Amino acid sequence: MNVEVDKDLCIGCGFCASTMPSVFELDDDGLSQVIKKENEEENTKEDILEVAEGCPTNAILVEEENEKE
Repeated sequence: MNVEVDKDLCIGCGFCASTMPSVFELDDDGLSQVIKKENEEENTKEDILEVAEGCPTNAILVEEENEKE
């Protein structure tokens, strides 16, 4: 699974970083960034998808590895 944040869409509300601090943090500009691309032991795919769905601007992009070509 690949998780990314679209910096053009992110407004820095901090929802993702406060909900899942082991995966997301706010950078020096106050925008979200992924700190761990894959961490299946601590975070399930469902948890990450739930945070992505909760993003008010849909800035969190989740892609399955097998979707890449």
